[in-house]
Amino acid sequence: MSLESPPVVALWQRIGSTLRCWFDTSTHATNTTPASGHQPAAFTAADERVEWARIVPFVLLHAACLAVFWVGVSAVAVGVAVLLYFARMFAITGFYHRYFSHRSYKTTRTAQFIFGVLGASAVQRGPIWWAAHHRHHHAHSDREDDPHSPIKHGFLRAHMSWFLSRKGFTPDLRRVRDLLKFRELRWLDRFDILVPVALAIGVFSLGVLLERTAPELGTNGWQMLVWGFFVSTVACSHGTYTINSLSHVFGKQRYRTGDASRNNFWLALLTLGEGWHNNHHHYPSATRQGFYWWEIDITWYLLKVMSWLGIIWDLKTVPVAVRDSSPRRIRPLR
Repeated sequence: MSLESPPVVALWQRIGSTLRCWFDTSTHATNTTPASGHQPAAFTAADERVEWARIVPFVLLHAACLAVFWVGVSAVAVGVAVLLYFARMFAITGFYHRYFSHRSYKTTRTAQFIFGVLGASAVQRGPIWWAAHHRHHHAHSDREDDPHSPIKHGFLRAHMSWFLSRKGFTPDLRRVRDLLKFRELRWLDRFDILVPVALAIGVFSLGVLLERTAPELGTNGWQMLVWGFFVSTVACSHGTYTINSLSHVFGKQRYRTGDASRNNFWLALLTLGEGWHNNHHHYPSATRQGFYWWEIDITWYLLKVMSWLGIIWDLKTVPVAVRDSSPRRIRPLR
């Protein structure tokens, strides 16, 4: 078969298109143009299937964690992994979720971009993509159109397969017109792989530096890369996914929210406060998700410190009447 025959040419075009999607998300069609005013195109059953060629980097990210058996372990490498887990979990919960998705406080345009960069380092795509899907989730929570409802679609799809499909790659941009006004956010969303790659290079360089300057720590570039980037990223990602897959199944409901959202203390610890999910679905615009002092919400504490420093302001709180006396409250306040 000639290299210029139509089947071969078509094959190379598909390969080229897939490779471009790894580095430039604009090559993946978005579901409607926000300025068009048209209804989004209907998805088919085929759009629900995992796009295996498109998610090769996601698969390799997980496979790279197995390299721990070759690079070994050191206290400093694990320490960096834990530090980057919590730093990037906060970037997701405090910035991607409570700022970009719900606009629960205000900040400057410069800080907004920095927040987007920090969130992108968690390898959960760009802030526009993240916010568009999350706003869609709130509009259809635990109904058929909710892409990650474990009640409607089961654990695996709710946990991660929903965003590995063509439907998952195509957010409804009509929901994020407020974010599309900022071309720096559009750029960050388009090239969402750049920040993670820069972080991986930085972590590897740290390991090389420590190997040369502090050999007694027992680390090196490859060990630091595997633990500080790959293991930490996978842990942070799946920690985030538990809010979709587990917090609508396990825990207690304080409010009737029309869905299965629940409050879960253990998930709140794992995700720095996101586990107070029933609270959040009761009043999504509140910056604080642990409504009471005994509900640990580390993201709220850190955002409050940032407000004292003047980095953010106008943090939205849940009104006491909405919190304590809502007719949707299942158990009366004691």
